[in-house]
Amino acid sequence: DNMIPLFLGADVVAKTGGRTENHPKIHAKFGKRGLATKLIFGAGKKFRWLPSGVNSLWFYSIQGVFRVAFEMYSREDQLAVLDSLQDLWKTRINDNLLTQAYDMKTLLGQVPLQEVTEQYELNCLRKAERVCEWPTDFLYNDADPYKKSVEDCCENTGVRGRDHTYCMSEHIITKTNRASQTNFPDETAQDTFSQRIQSLFHISEMEMDEQTKVTIILIIEVIELLTKGTESASKLAHMIPQLLSYISELIAEDGSHKGNCSVYSNCLLHTISSWLGCQFFFANASISKRVEEFKERHIDRITDLPPAEELVNALFPQAMKILLLNWMGLNEDSAVWKRQSEYPILLLILEFANHNLITGVAHVLYSSLISK
Repeated sequence: DNMIPLFLGADVVAKTGGRTENHPKIHAKFGKRGLATKLIFGAGKKFRWLPSGVNSLWFYSIQGVFRVAFEMYSREDQLAVLDSLQDLWKTRINDNLLTQAYDMKTLLGQVPLQEVTEQYELNCLRKAERVCEWPTDFLYNDADPYKKSVEDCCENTGVRGRDHTYCMSEHIITKTNRASQTNFPDETAQDTFSQRIQSLFHISEMEMDEQTKVTIILIIEVIELLTKGTESASKLAHMIPQLLSYISELIAEDGSHKGNCSVYSNCLLHTISSWLGCQFFFANASISKRVEEFKERHIDRITDLPPAEELVNALFPQAMKILLLNWMGLNEDSAVWKRQSEYPILLLILEFANHNLITGVAHVLYSSLISK
């Protein structure tokens, strides 16, 4: 039960009808999805039916076999696969996805490959009654170019041509899935998304403080919300401050170690302010339009404008107001008289920052400033 059955790639794609030279692309396609894997053997391991210098073979998991069948086989061949392998598929439904490549030398260390291979073959043969075999007439016909290759291989290993129950230890697959995927070359670029997700599998085994654990859990929650689409946008927005707080603490800790913990050099604040400033700048056109419409409505009452707080709420984005209020140490809980005394200053800042002058004070100050 701890052995994951693997099926020789040449057999799996033999019924797809594709040209032999295109088989590596098919293998790579399913390898990126975790349904096939390339076993890379050491330079000393030779396969006499493969071209000189080639020391790797592609294998498919049972899930990969079914995927290839239902994407590339005829209906009759799909039925043959279903009849022959459905019992095995049911027993292996929870198997892990395969890594795109396994370096056998790295996995086995100093253990001789022949010794390990013989042990695996013996275990697989003992379980032959429980592992469904591929029907010989389904795998290849007499004209199939792979038939002799497979038979030659089996003569060397002592395994009959139809017993394609190549196996790998399940703990090896699990262990390698958690490792970096960048060490193995392939015909196509690795699937970056799958690669990065798989690289996170080992996090639960790492030692870390509680703060880091809480931050990771929060990031996972963000990922879960992202998968739910636009319906979770508001929840995501409310989680951002908490995530930023954790990141800020990490930056502060790093800065204290380097003796450089200052608001003047905080990279998080720099990044956020840069992004926020750009967002406000892009909003300038819509703000200008609203201000012009306001001026047209109040052209006859330019000296009798509403209070500063009312102008701020009517003409400028709420986000700008919230930013400045918090920056100035004010919020909705501050005393009314305090907010009212500060709102004229806040209004002036917004007028100048958005290049939209409204009040008489702003026009006078602007004329005075540019004249100097």
